[in-house]
Amino acid sequence: MGKKVIIVGAGPGGLASSMMLSSKGFDVDVYEKQSYIGGRTSSFNLKENFKFDLGPTFLMMDFILEELFEECGLKIKDYLDLVEVDPMYRLVLPSGKEFFPSRNPIKMKKEIEENFKGAYKSYLKFMEREKDKLDHLLPCLQVPYDSYADLTKPRFIKAIPYLDVNVSVYDVLKRYFDDEELALSFTFQAKYLGMSPWTCPGGFSIIPYIEHKYGIHHTTGGLNQITKAFAKASESMGTKIHLSKEVKEVVVRDGKARGVLLADGRFMESDYVIINADFAHAMTNIIKDQDNKKYTKDKMDNKKYSCSTYMIYLALDKVYDQFPHHNIIFAKDYKKNLTEISDSMVLSEDPSVYVQNPSVTDSTLAPEGMSALYILVPVPNNKSEIIWEDIKDSFKEKILDIIEDKGGFVNLREHILEEKVITPHDWENEKDVYSGATFNLSHSVDQLLVFRPHNKHEQFDRCYIVGGGTHPGSGLPTIFESARISSRMIIGKEKIKPNRKKK
Repeated sequence: MGKKVIIVGAGPGGLASSMMLSSKGFDVDVYEKQSYIGGRTSSFNLKENFKFDLGPTFLMMDFILEELFEECGLKIKDYLDLVEVDPMYRLVLPSGKEFFPSRNPIKMKKEIEENFKGAYKSYLKFMEREKDKLDHLLPCLQVPYDSYADLTKPRFIKAIPYLDVNVSVYDVLKRYFDDEELALSFTFQAKYLGMSPWTCPGGFSIIPYIEHKYGIHHTTGGLNQITKAFAKASESMGTKIHLSKEVKEVVVRDGKARGVLLADGRFMESDYVIINADFAHAMTNIIKDQDNKKYTKDKMDNKKYSCSTYMIYLALDKVYDQFPHHNIIFAKDYKKNLTEISDSMVLSEDPSVYVQNPSVTDSTLAPEGMSALYILVPVPNNKSEIIWEDIKDSFKEKILDIIEDKGGFVNLREHILEEKVITPHDWENEKDVYSGATFNLSHSVDQLLVFRPHNKHEQFDRCYIVGGGTHPGSGLPTIFESARISSRMIIGKEKIKPNRKKK
């Protein structure tokens, strides 16, 4: 039997790590507080047979997922059915204009020229230059940053001209597109990080390029199937997943993680511990201050956090098949909306809304002729001190009005069979998301790379971190990368051949 690894949390980062490590012969146990796997990448049902993803609904960089399975000696097609979504999304822009970006070059040229005449050449320039940018930046996101010395390595030095740390994503996109609404169509992706494109570092302009180069995918059954696939593969290789088993403390002795103390009082010893719980929650709840002086509660409170999300999940007795899988309805004053979320920390009178209409792509999510509609509204995190219990119902009515009136989902209310609402308060108190910041620590320049929590805990040995709160950041592809980085560090420490495969 190989070295013992305990993983705290069965989210995508933890389960990806369990798959990687069990494939290399490690003895892996995963302890999950909830009665289900997946964390924010889990699922639930309404009316028994309407199935919803709890959190992520966009899958980009599917090749990262494919590489992850290959590195474990597995084939992704044996575990997941990936479907490319085209058009990528329907954008209802501030003017009311509708724009349907596509990875298909013929469709995309037609869409741009019909809506933004003469701008297709600018789009081609964007694709050319951002490819070069991704080629330089991606390798920097696939390795750990343990010290400032990592910033002097050739890989990083070559990438410096492409970092755009002194400008925002919006600034970068305005270099390509004069039309304000066309620029917004390539900058809203900053919200995937819980940030405004006017404050998000310019290096993240690679995100819209990634979408247009590699497409956006759905997994049949929902993105929750990814974590279920990791779990299935891991268990087939010996991993033991323990549900409804809360970790009370990571036990540290003599500067090393020695295992975990469960809520039921049992001590479980291990050679390594991987933390996949929400980062700030974990640092302030399961590691004692004397072992964790860098990440005390006071210090975590002073860090910068992403926005939160207000969620509505609807079981409908009809399918709005005139609309695509992904729909984004912009506020009339998008910049004001995002400033209110991040700076003023108040609810906007005119918020932007994301609507996932997955039943037009995936018939497994609802009974025939019916659909499962997912609605997400970016809102301030809980540092705003908004009392959600007092306003969650009236806010829901506002959002449904927007979806009906601006989004075109006519008579939506008449077709609701059952609904579920999750507020920022619920994210924090029911899902252990620190301050309800669903996209984790902010991705500001001072919280990236070596300035972001490291993949190996900085204050004691044999403890590693995966998930959105560590390097390289939030979002499923980067969470998968955090799992690869941390797992490879453990594999390398044990001098096991990594068997890496690259696309």
